[in-house]
Amino acid sequence: MLNIQIKKQLGTLQLETDLQLPGQGISAIFGRSGAGKTSLVNLLSGLERPDEGLITLGERTLFDSGQGIMLPPEKRRIGYVFQDARLFPHFRVSGNLKYANRNPDPSQFDQIVRLLGLEHLLDRYPASLSGGEKQRVAIARALLSNPDMLLMDEPLASLDEPRKAEFLPYLEQLVQQIQLPVLYVSHNLEEILRLADQLVLIDSGKVVCQGPLAEVWSSPQMQPWQPDQDISTVVETHLARQHPDYPMTCLNLDNGISLWTSYIDAPLDTPVRLRIHARDISLVRTEPEQSSIRNIIPVRVSAIENPTSNDNRVIRLQAGNCELRCNITAWAADELKIKTGDSLFAQIKGMSVTRNDWISNR
Repeated sequence: MLNIQIKKQLGTLQLETDLQLPGQGISAIFGRSGAGKTSLVNLLSGLERPDEGLITLGERTLFDSGQGIMLPPEKRRIGYVFQDARLFPHFRVSGNLKYANRNPDPSQFDQIVRLLGLEHLLDRYPASLSGGEKQRVAIARALLSNPDMLLMDEPLASLDEPRKAEFLPYLEQLVQQIQLPVLYVSHNLEEILRLADQLVLIDSGKVVCQGPLAEVWSSPQMQPWQPDQDISTVVETHLARQHPDYPMTCLNLDNGISLWTSYIDAPLDTPVRLRIHARDISLVRTEPEQSSIRNIIPVRVSAIENPTSNDNRVIRLQAGNCELRCNITAWAADELKIKTGDSLFAQIKGMSVTRNDWISNR
C-alpha cells in the first residue's frame, strides 16, 4: 500500500493529497496542466520536499515531517521514468542498463531485456534509437535498479502516434508481469483506459476523485473531460466463450448479462475492459424480435440528465450492477415518454475493447 498525506505550497498552488493506493498495478494521475501531477511524483521520488505530511510505501517511511524523516532519492528504491528518456549518450544501451544494475543478476537482466524487446538494441548508442526505443530502455534501466515502486511521468508525451502504437503493447505486457505499484502521470485518456487499474483525478492541487478506473470514469467529476459527443462508460467483463461459427467473443458482466464483441484471442475468464459510447446505445420499449444488432439487454432508467433541454438528453441506465449512459435527442426521449424507473431495452450498436489482460507470446 502506498500512503500519501502531504501538503506543499507551489507558488500560488497549494498541493494537498490524502491518497491510499494499491501495492501493485497502475494508478493513473490525471488532470489539467498545472494541476500538480508532476510535482506529486517529484515529491514521492524525493526530488522535492513536502512542507508537511507523511509518505509510506509498504512498511517503509519515505517522509514524515513529524518524525523528521526525509529519505534522499537514492535511498527510496523508486524508479523514475521521465518524459524524455535521459539516457547516457556515451554509453551503449547495454551500458545504460548495466549502470543501473548495481547488483548484477544475469537472469534478471535477460528477463527485463526480453520483456521490453531490447535484445537487438544492446550494442546501439542512444542517438540511433527511436523515441519509443529510448523509452523502453529508460523503463528497463529503472526496473534494473530493483525499485519498490515505479514512477512514470508522461512517458509517451514526446512520441508521435506511430511510435506510441509501437510502444503501448510493451507497456501493457510490462504492467501485467511486474508486481510493483506504478504511478502513471498522463493527460491522455486513451492511454489511461488501456493501462490503468486505478484513476486519481487532481484539480488545482487537490484530489477530487479516486478509485477503480471504471467507477471514476463515470463519476460527475470526470464529466468535464467527456464532451456530449464522446460520453462513454467503462465496463469490466470476463471472456465467457467463443462463437462456434463466427469470429465473435461472448463477454460476461458480473451481473450475468452477456455482450458479444469481435473475436478476442484470449483464454476463458480473461478480464476484458470495454468502452461503450453513449452515442452507440439506442432505446426501445419492447424487445425487438428480429434485429441486426447483437447486443440487446434489459435496463432500468436510473436518472435523466438535461431533462428540460431541447437538445440531447443523457439517460443513465442500470443493467444489473452495471451503469450505462445513452445519449438521445429530446424528441426521442419525449416520444418514448422516458422517466426515471422505466424498464427498457438498450440496443448497443458498438463497443471497443480498451484492455485485454492477457498477452500472447509475441
